[in-house]
Amino acid sequence: MKEHRLSNTDGAQTLPQGLYDPRFEHDSCGVGFVAHIQGKRSHQIVEDANTILINMDHRGARGSEENTGDGAGMLTALPQEFLCQVVEREIGERLPLPSEFGVGMVFMPTKDTERAHCRRVVERVVKDQGQRLIGWRSVPTDADGADIGPAARRAEPVVEQLFIAAAPGLTEDAFERELYLIRKQCTRRVRDDASLEQAAFFYICSLSTQVMIYKGMLRPEQLLGYFPDLADPTFTTHLAMVHSRFSTNTFPSWDRAQPNRFMAHNGEINTLLGNVNWMRAREGVMSSPFFKEQLSQIFPVVEPHGSDSGNFDNVLEFLLMTGRTLQESIMMLVPEAWQKHTGMDPARRAFYEYHSCLMEPWDGPASIAFSDGRYIGAVLDRNGLRPSEMVKEKGRLQPGRMFLIDFEQGRMIPDDELKQQFSSRHPYAKWLDRHRIDLTELVPQAPVPPDHKETLLARMRTFGYTVETLQFMLLPLVQEKRDPIGSMGNDSTLACLSDQPRLIYDYFKQLFAQVTNPAIDSIREDLIMSLECYIGPEKNLLCPTEEHCCRLKVTNPILLDEELIAIREMKQVGWQATTLDITFQKEEGESGLVTTLHRLCREAEAAVDAGASTLL
Repeated sequence: MKEHRLSNTDGAQTLPQGLYDPRFEHDSCGVGFVAHIQGKRSHQIVEDANTILINMDHRGARGSEENTGDGAGMLTALPQEFLCQVVEREIGERLPLPSEFGVGMVFMPTKDTERAHCRRVVERVVKDQGQRLIGWRSVPTDADGADIGPAARRAEPVVEQLFIAAAPGLTEDAFERELYLIRKQCTRRVRDDASLEQAAFFYICSLSTQVMIYKGMLRPEQLLGYFPDLADPTFTTHLAMVHSRFSTNTFPSWDRAQPNRFMAHNGEINTLLGNVNWMRAREGVMSSPFFKEQLSQIFPVVEPHGSDSGNFDNVLEFLLMTGRTLQESIMMLVPEAWQKHTGMDPARRAFYEYHSCLMEPWDGPASIAFSDGRYIGAVLDRNGLRPSEMVKEKGRLQPGRMFLIDFEQGRMIPDDELKQQFSSRHPYAKWLDRHRIDLTELVPQAPVPPDHKETLLARMRTFGYTVETLQFMLLPLVQEKRDPIGSMGNDSTLACLSDQPRLIYDYFKQLFAQVTNPAIDSIREDLIMSLECYIGPEKNLLCPTEEHCCRLKVTNPILLDEELIAIREMKQVGWQATTLDITFQKEEGESGLVTTLHRLCREAEAAVDAGASTLL
């Protein structure tokens, strides 16, 4: 198993223990923001955002210690006047013009020697990237005045600010990419350093020309008391995003407090394991004109020590840095329920379908606020199970809809206008018609094998079907078209711990977060329910073309015999199917299973190298 690091209360590295694994971590929190639409900066924005945060105390959580919170934080634009004053006063340097310098908010080890080592790593990376280090600033904190609890104090890092000047001639976007490379390299070098006892303390909360983040293992009312910077009247901003954390199935820590670098999240990502695995798989075919040979220094895109919110933020940041806009990236990650929405504009439907060939949705329930300093907005997942409120118009942010403020235009952009803008950029519908392969259109040429009824019972036993499966699930569905209904709780033995034969999908069905989401009625809520997916080889996510949608559309994960034969016989250009034998002699027992799995891996890799696009 790949090791996943986790910061505990003393900053040491911990690994999966017993039944605990840090991969299964989810958040369910409170999120909000306040902004001036024309981009006018003031300290009042900070005060108003703090009022929002304090009023979301019920959305956060705390442990047995009343004064230790799961996490609270605030994302703001860079307070230019404030930063110029403190840098000149405390570092003795003058800051360059706005957008020509970046500010990093960094959690550091408490041990002096390890903190000095982290600084040297950062400074070396900054120099190697051709940028200029302006200096470090020790961020004032007041644990006593904020009255933070013992657990938060044990995990408390040293907080420092890093100032970096852009190399001459760099555009703002190019400089942002350099800062991204610096952050990714520094994080990997420090956190992977086994010689550091407090490697997990090192965390770059933000490193940007646009925004900065103050956060920690705090309760909402402790934030401004802990960070005196935020209470300074010269600290002005045109936006402020706040977050109150409820760590549902995880441990609180300073780095997992939110906002993250570009978003704040209320909910959980129930498709997380697949999302993370697919992003890792895509890295092998990625190339970028912006990063060229340095692209590999960004990998892995999804960092292994984050929560589901942190994973989402990693991918959002990656899409932004590789050329997509904030709005388009959010539309890709959190699409509307488009498959069965017959009233949706065809161009918008085509946009979503095309991009479903590039990336699967990061499905919630989730309410997400996002900002890169130029825009700020919010989006609600397709289910609408995490209602969010709008400010200008009293009401609820509708499922799948986006709320966006453009500070350059000084207005709120309606959802329809925003999505029409992106859906009309390319002829997505024509691309789909030209390249999409639909399983329903494939006709098998070989005869369908006969149904061997005499072996049915033996095969059902082999694959783990039980009397309960037939009586309470399959027969009602077949005979009455009735979906069996039960309580939300599931107290059955985990499939991996059961000594009884179980259905294959039982090994995956209990990976969802154990939280109180309402049950979904797949009949009454048919609009948001779809099992449709695209399979087959993917192309470079970072350079989309019309050939990216040359994939096989499958409407249901359960294939009939004739559909399986049709896939095996596909003759489309560029498609070749290969069949692999997964059987072994039962007398070989466990060793036969292990040997067969290794053989399958070798044969699958060889088949793909030989040009196979589909493995059966």
